Amino acid sequence: MFRNQYDTDVTTWSPAGRLFQVEYAMEAVKQGSAAIGLRSKTHVVLGCVNKANSELSSHQKKIFKVDDHIGVAIAGLTADGRVLSRYMRSECINYSYTYESPLPVGRLVVQLADKAQVCTQRSWKRPYGVGLLVAGLDEKGAHLYYNCPSGNYFEYQAFAIGSRSQAAKTYLERRFENFSESTREDLIKDALMAIRETLQGETLKSSICTVAVVGAGEPFHILDQETVQKLIDSFEIAGTEEGPAAAPDSAAEGGSAAEGGAASEQGAPADEGVAPMDI
Repeated sequence: MFRNQYDTDVTTWSPAGRLFQVEYAMEAVKQGSAAIGLRSKTHVVLGCVNKANSELSSHQKKIFKVDDHIGVAIAGLTADGRVLSRYMRSECINYSYTYESPLPVGRLVVQLADKAQVCTQRSWKRPYGVGLLVAGLDEKGAHLYYNCPSGNYFEYQAFAIGSRSQAAKTYLERRFENFSESTREDLIKDALMAIRETLQGETLKSSICTVAVVGAGEPFHILDQETVQKLIDSFEIAGTEEGPAAAPDSAAEGGSAAEGGAASEQGAPADEGVAPMDI
């Protein structure tokens, strides 16, 4: 994207009907480190890739607990994600205090989308440069939503955002039909496999990924590194066995290769010179 006379203000429309400032915010999400989410009827699993600004620094937190039944994973501007997660936490506390019951996930997502939309029509504000995967469980079951900087929100069975997310989407699209009946362990396995797809040859270790789970009888929590590493070690064997079985799908994957290549090209600049806002 290049500067033009229509991108100096978030409220200025281009002749083609575009709001460039909003599109730039959505581009910030694509530059962020990958985050994935998938759900079954009873559980939702979130995962993300941890990236450090340098070998001397630690990574920034990308998964936040909102309430016992809700959590979020972010990609993009981490500072914006931290502020929005604090807003969601406040909304959950206020609702619980007033009605003495957990805030429905769908209602919280709508409130979050409304908050993001306001920033697209006020000249003294800017859009939030972060995408959020909202995982939650309420009386209607398990939910996974994606909140976009534009103010749009969508519910998914499985989704991935951030740098090189197309590779993870391709993996999830091949297997999502089985997710609704999957067990907790199967969901975590698929989440780790999807994360591995975004690493482009880098070895998957617990130190470079974070996994969180929420489900029936299981409040939202982030798995510790030791548990994640044990799961990776046990699933790596299954991954090598599944390799030949996935070979027949190579022809089908060919159609998405162009998309994956385009996504990797978009993700490449993020790795060559990662913006300080993202990590």
